[in-house]
Amino acid sequence: MAYIGNIPAVQYASFSKQTLTADSSTVAFTLDNAVANENELEVFVNNVRQEPGSGNAYTASGTTLTMSAAPTTGDSFYVIFQGKATQTVTPGSGTVTNAMLAGSIANAKLANSSITLNSSAISLGGSSTIANTPSFFARVGTTTAFSGASDTKVAADTEEWDTDNAYDSSTNYRFTVPAGEDGKYVIIGSAEYDVTVENEYGRIRFHKNGSSVNNSEVRLVLDSAFATIMKTVHIFDLSAGDYIEMYIRTLSSGGTYVAGKTSFQGYKLIGV
Repeated sequence: MAYIGNIPAVQYASFSKQTLTADSSTVAFTLDNAVANENELEVFVNNVRQEPGSGNAYTASGTTLTMSAAPTTGDSFYVIFQGKATQTVTPGSGTVTNAMLAGSIANAKLANSSITLNSSAISLGGSSTIANTPSFFARVGTTTAFSGASDTKVAADTEEWDTDNAYDSSTNYRFTVPAGEDGKYVIIGSAEYDVTVENEYGRIRFHKNGSSVNNSEVRLVLDSAFATIMKTVHIFDLSAGDYIEMYIRTLSSGGTYVAGKTSFQGYKLIGV
């Protein structure tokens, strides 16, 4: 049937007929199509329509038609399926698009019940989640003086968070990759410097496994009249047991890095 607009959820279909064989003894007959009840069937014996319902000519449920009395051998005996007059349309595979969805999809409606959606991570069964962890963030708790002309490790001793207990905030001030967490990591260092001489340069640089990583630094000329904030970001490809430390340096005179405004942080990248 032709229509205007969207395809209707319910469409018309042809009525279906089934001829049954009477033998004067059988009262239960198997139907070609399941029905909810006898009202979805028209039953005819010798072209006379029978009355449905308990206590009347017949009842029906599923694929079983039960007659109150057995039709006689040779009777013209057939049924018309009224329940086949309409049908619910099921969309074809691969035809449902995002635009067809209304509102959000609840977890209970997902095909794989082990997938759980929430605001912070995607859980793939059990406790496994997709998240940018391990991650850590630590600040310097005390403004600290340092000497010039050499790398000085930043003692970020005040943790904001440390998801896997992988950052040492009391002794070595380093992040160590936990077992099973190989991958690419974003490491960020930020420091506020105060120096005592004009046009001194300062830098932040990361060390990996005790060795300086030259391409991980940021370098600026510092002004003794003002504090200068520096930040560097580097992506490392790390294996379990590798460790990263943050160092600062000036050319010659030394200076201080400021508490609260000097920090060391990092997190593992997912999907790479």
